[in-house]
Amino acid sequence: MGSLTDDPDFRATTFVVIDFEATTPAGHPAQPIEVAALALRYEQGDWVEAGRFASLIRPPEFAPVTRFNTLHSGLTPEHLASAPAPADALGALDHCFTAGSRYLLVAQHAATEAGLLYNQREHCPVAARIDLLDTIPLARRLIPGLADYRLDTLLRHYSIPLPEDRHRAAADVRVTARVFRRLIEDADREGAIRGFAELVRVAGRRAKVDRPAQGELFTL
Repeated sequence: MGSLTDDPDFRATTFVVIDFEATTPAGHPAQPIEVAALALRYEQGDWVEAGRFASLIRPPEFAPVTRFNTLHSGLTPEHLASAPAPADALGALDHCFTAGSRYLLVAQHAATEAGLLYNQREHCPVAARIDLLDTIPLARRLIPGLADYRLDTLLRHYSIPLPEDRHRAAADVRVTARVFRRLIEDADREGAIRGFAELVRVAGRRAKVDRPAQGELFTL
């Protein structure tokens, strides 16, 4: 397709689009109440789905679901009453990653996901060590001049329909994945990003957890 997607390091990487919904209790870090992930690989000139994951997460007692959370996402205390605890839900997410494979997490405003993963690193030590790509700086590079770079703005720019369940993790992951794919298409077509290393320089974000030597590929 182009110089970016022809890069062997790009093709060797599984891009895992990830999104959390969370409560924000006073005096505590944000607590996840839902997570979703969609894994993509670029093979033989096209994107291939390599797996997906979604789970509700029961928050701790000090971080109950609020009226704002329900208005934002539709999730209620009743939805989460029997959901897995963070250790179980995020442990299951962690088991989706294969040892020895190369991953990058992809997120809209990746600082949010990076912070949640760091704070939950006891439950998802593998995911918490994976570096991230942020679609916001990538979009700023490739689509200069937009009024803002919120997800809804990028969806409108690419004529991607807003999902009915916007602000649910699985729905947001699906549309973020579509935006990411379109951004990569733009990068290839315009020659704006000429290889994997430049992609990481433009949009990469280090995981907050110290990484083992395998992370050298993603040095920023």
